[in-house]
Amino acid sequence: MYPPRIDYQKELNPAQYEAVTAPEGPVLVIAGAGSGKTRTLVYRLAYLVERGADPRSILLLTFTRKASGEMLNRAAHLIQMPLTQVMGGTFHSICYQWLRQFGDRLGYGEGFTVMDRGDQGDLLHMLKDRLGFKQLPTPFPRKETVAEIFSATVNKDLSLERILARDYPQFLEHRERLAQMSMAYQEEKRRHQLLDYDDLLLEGRRLLQEHEPVRHRLSERFQHVMVDEYQDTNRLQAELVRLLAYTHHNVMAVGDDSQSIYSFRGANFRNIMDFPRLFPGARIIKLEENYRSTQPILDLANGIIAPAREKYTKCLFTRRQDGKRPRLICTGSENEQSRAVVAQVQALQKEGISLKNIAVLFRAGYHSFDLEIELTRAGVPFVKFGGFKFMESAHIKDLLSFLRVVANPRDGLSWNRALLMAPGVGRQSANKFTAQIKDNFTLDQALALLKQQRQQGLKDLAGLLARLASPTKNLVERLNLALEFYDPIVRSRYDDFPRRLKDLEHLLTITARYRELRSFLNDLTLEPPSSVADIATPHHQYLTLSTVHSAKGLEWDAVFIIWAAEGRFPSIYSEERAEEMEEERRLMYVAATRARTHLTTSAIIDTWELPSTPPPALSATCPPVCWSCGGWRWSE
Repeated sequence: MYPPRIDYQKELNPAQYEAVTAPEGPVLVIAGAGSGKTRTLVYRLAYLVERGADPRSILLLTFTRKASGEMLNRAAHLIQMPLTQVMGGTFHSICYQWLRQFGDRLGYGEGFTVMDRGDQGDLLHMLKDRLGFKQLPTPFPRKETVAEIFSATVNKDLSLERILARDYPQFLEHRERLAQMSMAYQEEKRRHQLLDYDDLLLEGRRLLQEHEPVRHRLSERFQHVMVDEYQDTNRLQAELVRLLAYTHHNVMAVGDDSQSIYSFRGANFRNIMDFPRLFPGARIIKLEENYRSTQPILDLANGIIAPAREKYTKCLFTRRQDGKRPRLICTGSENEQSRAVVAQVQALQKEGISLKNIAVLFRAGYHSFDLEIELTRAGVPFVKFGGFKFMESAHIKDLLSFLRVVANPRDGLSWNRALLMAPGVGRQSANKFTAQIKDNFTLDQALALLKQQRQQGLKDLAGLLARLASPTKNLVERLNLALEFYDPIVRSRYDDFPRRLKDLEHLLTITARYRELRSFLNDLTLEPPSSVADIATPHHQYLTLSTVHSAKGLEWDAVFIIWAAEGRFPSIYSEERAEEMEEERRLMYVAATRARTHLTTSAIIDTWELPSTPPPALSATCPPVCWSCGGWRWSE
């Protein structure tokens, strides 16, 4: 045993101290947002080693290699000794090591290969060709989509037909072919000693389930199993933890049920809720003291999660009792919301809060499209995480190319894009056409050239462009014509066309406020920087735009949550399933707890729907709302 270097009781708050010094046996640490989860794990590592645990007996499971490395480095710094013998890493990397050591029990020789996504796609493409699925009359999913479907059956523990019905209904007609392809895929992998990313977990579990001596050996070696972000584990990962601990039950799982928001990746909310059942006698310790936000923000976060149907009851608190109460902005349109956010961001800058300490969060990537235009117009630099920037989306560029060539017939890039969407037109034909574009090239000349071509697709394109050029049609009508023409194209080009069509429909709402085509296209063309490295402002100042999923684990001084209205946030797709609505509640909780000192939520409500008082769920923690009628205002 090493002489203790750390005064744990002095360094930690009471709940953290209880978790760090917990005796052997199963422990579930419910770590509320901003409560020092990582600090608790780091000190637990240090505590175990200082109290005599062999570093080789500790297994730290995390969701990124970086996370485990940082925790081990911090713990080593605390006790002033290396912890290189502690095994830390992701579930997949740990399973890979076991399969290298014991894979012969499952029929894998020393030379088995783990495929990356590219290799996996190549194999699926070969099988698609071999099975004759490339020449079907209706589109068969691309290799990347097939890989996603097969992965979902593993990580979500659902049948192929259930996955198709829930997430890929456009491919339900191919369910028998996909089942056939799945069988061929499994056979091909076995024949060539190949494993994909999901196989690492599947075969890791099979190794522990079917080979008791291996399970016993690994369980005896790893006497202390620690799992970070336990709420994000899927069924396979939870089973691996249970199998590993079958000789001792010394498992410390750390997570927050209220931040379980990744079911689309296969994360299973039930894992953290069922931990006490899987490990009888488990000690449950709650970390509720928050070191990030002011108390008024935490009051709102507590109010958001309180009605959850199933949860570990906790109440976040902080010693920062002061601070402004969260605000609710209600506007009558999306553009009013965007202008309100831009004005408030600029006001915060004047108060001394830098752009890098401000974030705007939203449920889905397309929710920020209108805001991106207003930020660009106002000269506010930003970067976006989660989803595509408005003008980076291929389907947006496709649709707008039709309008661009009408507005500027000499735009060779847009002509190239539009031409390549016409059936039967390849790059050679497109290049031949664009080579004829001269300085005084007009739309009439272009239409005449198109009508002379043999391909019916080019003649159809000429008809569309002629209608788009009509002065009798307003901008919304023109975009609707382009969308009608593009609809079959987007359905054939993209496997995820339902999402892309929703983006395009949203573009129509943005278009409605413009009267003139060129001003509309010019606003969209003023693109923001594409990455932090591209920003030329001093000290890389930029506003963060992010989906809530991409923002988890991050924090800012000021946070805006936009589109907080039914159908957007919560998502319209969650309304039919109670468990998905519960996840939407947790998603809002995550969004609210990203803010340190300023939190503003905005909703778009038609003026005739506005009540005279705030919603009851908000009235206890939020000030009265300045309901909008005509312009926009925000509450003080």
